Amino acid sequence: MSFTRLPLKRFVATRAATALSRCISSKSPSSWQVLAGATALAGAGGAALQLRSSAHCEQASWPLDTPMDVRRGLTKASDVNFPLRWGIMGAGNISSDWARSLRDIPGAKLMAVAARSKEKAAEFAAEHKVQKVFSNYAEMVADPDVDIVYVGTITPLHKEHALLAIAAGKHVLCEKPLACSEADAAEMYAAAAAKGVMLQEGLWTRFFPAVEHARAVMEKGAIGDPVMVHADFPDQCYAVQAAPMAFGTGERPTEVVASVGRTNIGGVLVQYGGRGCASLTFPPWDCEYPEVIEIIGTKGRITLDIWGHHPLRVTVRTTPPELLAMGPGAHTSTSQNNVFPIKEQAIYQIPSPSGMPAPGWNFSNQRGFIYQAQAVHRCLAAGLLQCPQFTREESLQVMYILDQVQAAAARRR
Repeated sequence: MSFTRLPLKRFVATRAATALSRCISSKSPSSWQVLAGATALAGAGGAALQLRSSAHCEQASWPLDTPMDVRRGLTKASDVNFPLRWGIMGAGNISSDWARSLRDIPGAKLMAVAARSKEKAAEFAAEHKVQKVFSNYAEMVADPDVDIVYVGTITPLHKEHALLAIAAGKHVLCEKPLACSEADAAEMYAAAAAKGVMLQEGLWTRFFPAVEHARAVMEKGAIGDPVMVHADFPDQCYAVQAAPMAFGTGERPTEVVASVGRTNIGGVLVQYGGRGCASLTFPPWDCEYPEVIEIIGTKGRITLDIWGHHPLRVTVRTTPPELLAMGPGAHTSTSQNNVFPIKEQAIYQIPSPSGMPAPGWNFSNQRGFIYQAQAVHRCLAAGLLQCPQFTREESLQVMYILDQVQAAAARRR
C-alpha cells in the first residue's frame, strides 16, 4: 500500500481501526479504567479515535493509564486500602479540596486539622468530619494518632511546616511548589531521609491517568526521543515540571534562559545539551491561555490538555512509517509532507463531581486529587518513601529551574 497514494482519511481510519481492534482484543481490565469502548470522531481531513488505549496497547501487560508504581511492580493496586491517618495543616481552599478527595480513599481517615485560628480549624473539621482540632501546628504533629501530614499552607511556610512534621516522625505530602528555593528543598529532603519518612511534593498533575498514559507511551518509544517541550501556565511550577517529565533527570539542564517581567509574565528556555529544549511560558491569569503540554519527539508527539495542569485528554500523534523511512536528517514531519499524523486519543473522566463549579469545591478538576492520594497510600504500604510519578530528583530539578526564573525576575525589579 502506497502511503502517498492512499486518501489520507482512509489511511488514518484504517490505522485507527486496527489499533482499536487490538486494544479491544487485549482485554486488559483495570480498576482505574474510566473509558469503555471507542467512539469514532470525524477529524479535519481524517479520523480520530476516542478510546482508552492506543495502538501500542498490545505491547503492554498493563493498560496504558495504569499508575506507574503499579505498572513497575513497586506496589499493589489493592493497597489504596492501606490505613493512613491524615493530619491537615492549613484550613484554606486547597486543603478543603484535598480533604474532600480523601473521602474516596478506602484507607484514609481524616484524623486532625490545624490552622492559625482554632475557630477556622473547627469550621473545617465540621465540614469534613475531622476528628481532632488544633490551633497549634506543633501539637498536631505530635499527636500519635496522626501518621501523615498534608501541608496546605502558603508556599513561604512550606519548609517550616514540613520540617516540623518530619521532626515529629510523620510522613509529609507537601503542596507544590515544595519550597522557595532548591537549597531549601534539598534541606527538607535530607531531613526526611534522616528520619526515614516520606516527603512527597504534591505535584498532582503527574498522577492523572492521562499523564500515566502519556508516560507509558514515551517509555515504549512510540514518539522516539524527545527533542522539544512546550508548556504554559501562570503558576510556574506546572509549566516547568514538563521539562524533566520529557527529558528526565540523568543530567542537569546545560542552559536556562529566563525572561520574566514585574508581574511574573514571561517564560524560560531550558536547554538539555544536544538532546533538546523546553519552551515554558507563564501567561497572566486574566487571559485566554491554552494550558497545554506538548512533548515532541523524533517519531511523534504527545499533547496533554483539558487542561494542562490537570489533564483529562491525551492525544498521541505518530509519524507514519513511510515518512520515518526517509531516514535521519530528512524532512519527516507530516506538515512538511502535507499529510496528517496517525492520531489516537483518550479521555479519562474524573468521577463526578470533578470539582468547581459543584458546591463545596474550590477549583476545577480538583477531585483528581484522588489519583495522588491513592499513590501515596500504595507507596507507603510498600515501604516506599517517594512516588515514582514525581521523584525527589525531578522535584529538585524543577526547583533549580525556578531559581533561575526568580533570579531573572529579580533583575527586572
